Amino acid sequence: MLAKIEMHWKIAGLFVISLLASPAVDASDLMEAYRLAQLGDPAFQAATYALETARQKIPQARAGLLPVVSMTGNEGTTSATTTFSDVLPVDRNMRAWSWNLQLTQPLLRVGSLYAYRESGYLVMQAEAQFAQAQQDLFLRVAQAYFGVLVAQDAIAAAEGQVTALVQQQAIVSRGLQLGTHAVTDVDDTKSRLGSARAQRIAASNTLESAQADLEKVTGKAMDNLAFLKPAALPSPPSPMNSRAWMDEARSSYPLVRAQRSALDAARETIKKTRSEHLPSLDLVANYGSNYSSRSLSTPSDYSTRVNQRQISLQLTVPLFAGGAVNSRVAEAIANMKKLEADLEAASRQAATDARQAFAGVINGLALIDSLNIAVESGLNAVKGNQAGYRLGIRVNVDVLNAQQQLYNAQKDLSKARYDTLLQGLKLKAATGALNEADLNALNSMLQ
Repeated sequence: MLAKIEMHWKIAGLFVISLLASPAVDASDLMEAYRLAQLGDPAFQAATYALETARQKIPQARAGLLPVVSMTGNEGTTSATTTFSDVLPVDRNMRAWSWNLQLTQPLLRVGSLYAYRESGYLVMQAEAQFAQAQQDLFLRVAQAYFGVLVAQDAIAAAEGQVTALVQQQAIVSRGLQLGTHAVTDVDDTKSRLGSARAQRIAASNTLESAQADLEKVTGKAMDNLAFLKPAALPSPPSPMNSRAWMDEARSSYPLVRAQRSALDAARETIKKTRSEHLPSLDLVANYGSNYSSRSLSTPSDYSTRVNQRQISLQLTVPLFAGGAVNSRVAEAIANMKKLEADLEAASRQAATDARQAFAGVINGLALIDSLNIAVESGLNAVKGNQAGYRLGIRVNVDVLNAQQQLYNAQKDLSKARYDTLLQGLKLKAATGALNEADLNALNSMLQ
């Protein structure tokens, strides 16, 4: 019986799920989850349409610099009573129609020029926000995917502990019957077994929640996932300098770029608003025709038709708008000041995120090394305590404590590996450098 316990913990110690279950041929991997999320994640779809919406600002602003052509026409009948030279009133009816084609070409509209430049910055802001949405999608997919794997590893480790405790309980129960064990050994083992089963239930609940989070991102249930290879380890960051990552984050983080573009657009808004005080000059060309079947104001009954062409320059000079322009300028300046503060806040937050992610990777690598040693030592401790237990130099609680420590080390090692990988992704995301190639590289570490 003890030999079975030793073999169980030896297998579990190599790495929880990775070796307890054979990898499935048709297992879903990280890239499949990402592809599903690209098509099914509502937040990412909203970001995609937001970018499409913003890109229409450029042609809309350009329209203010291009000609405008319009055509108007009307036709109607007029009934009137007309008196000429004090004679009796005469009923007169007249039919008339007219149409006019007008072309207006802006020649000097300073505000439209600033509006066009403003639109370019607004599109740049939207593109940076979309880049941020892409970075967020990478992270959300990886976090949800790893969350499922961590929960599954926790269940596997809990299952291993339950199995070992069931076997240990059988040993002490038999020993109690033979008089070689005390009742306290049985009670202690039962207590540990109950706790292990409770932890297994809690791990199952965590798995359900993690699977729901993954399905929320991908829009599809994914139960059979590829696992991290036992030998796969996160890579240390390059360069190994947190300041270099922080400086890069301050300039390249997508939200920083978005705020910078918003600030540039706000400066153009101020210029555009101030230009409302300036005159505008348009070229106006008209071509049209008028027809009337008779005249209502003269006794002669003859029809008239006039075709006319007209080209003119139209100058508009704003004189007074009740102070509205000055108010809008003050509003635009205040908004620019706010965006300057927002840019500084985004820059500082990006640097902080980069620093924390860098520390997360470095500390995570150190933690993985320590936990690998802990798992290896834990396996030896379980084996040694079980051997000592057979020889009578170790008591039951020594075996139980060793098993508990091994279980905790295995669970912590699994979480540390996935957390460190995720911190590596967050570090690249903080500089706006996270892309599909990084997710592919991570996917190659799965089996």
